[in-house]
Amino acid sequence: MVMEAFTVVAEPTRRRILDELCTSERTVNELVGSLAVSQPTVSKHLKVLRDAGFVACRTEAQHRVYRIEVAPLRALADWLEPYRRLWTHHLDALEQHLDHQASKGAQR
Repeated sequence: MVMEAFTVVAEPTRRRILDELCTSERTVNELVGSLAVSQPTVSKHLKVLRDAGFVACRTEAQHRVYRIEVAPLRALADWLEPYRRLWTHHLDALEQHLDHQASKGAQR
């Protein structure tokens, strides 16, 4: 599931669509305008995002309005958490090392 999610978000246009939907719901036409890509391209990527559960849509008059769904993003964040802790640990150690080096240099 998580690897499939990474495959979905690996495509730059899909990430740009998710970025747009982070701030508010959007119609296909609004996404076309803000992303400067063709309507068929936006529709193709929205279908992939919808099939993977990253977005949902509702019909409003003659328009489909898309919104982001957080569950797949939460699954990605949960999978990444051990790596965040690992990097945080290493960055903290680097900071301590640099602080120690700077204090040794100031004492000379």
